[in-house]
Amino acid sequence: MKLHQLKPAEGSTRPSKRKGRGAGSGMGKTAGKGHKGQLARSGGKGPYFEGGQLPLTRRLPKRGFNNIFAKKISTINLSDLNVFADGSVVDVQAVVNSGLVKKPGDGIKVLGNGEITKKLTVRLSAYSASAKEKIESAGGKAEVV
Repeated sequence: MKLHQLKPAEGSTRPSKRKGRGAGSGMGKTAGKGHKGQLARSGGKGPYFEGGQLPLTRRLPKRGFNNIFAKKISTINLSDLNVFADGSVVDVQAVVNSGLVKKPGDGIKVLGNGEITKKLTVRLSAYSASAKEKIESAGGKAEVV
C-alpha cells in the first residue's frame, strides 16, 4: 500500500455541509446561525471570549522578556564523557549518537561537574573553565569548534 492509496474507513467520514449557498441547499439564508444575535455576526465569539468578562489572558500579569535571537546551547557534565572509549574523539555527532543530548541546538557546552577518567579529544562549542582544565589534566584536548 502506498500513501496515495490510503482512505478513511467506510462510513467514518461525511462530506461537509456547504453553508450559505442559497435556499435550495437547505443551509442558505442564515447558514445555520439563526436570526440576529452575537453568534450570527461575523467575529461572533472567539476561543478566548468569556461573555464580556476580562479574559484570563488579559488578567494575568505579563513578565520578563524572551530573546528570540538567543542561542540555544545544550549542556552536558564532564562526568558524562566517561561513556566514550579512551583516546576517542568526541564531537557533536558522537554526543548525539551516545544519547547524552537529543537536540544539540546551536551548540553543546561541557560543564565541570564530576571527574573525567579518560584521555579524550573533545571538539564541542564551549567549555566552562573548570571543565577545560580537568580535560587537559586527564591528558586530553578541549578544542572549540
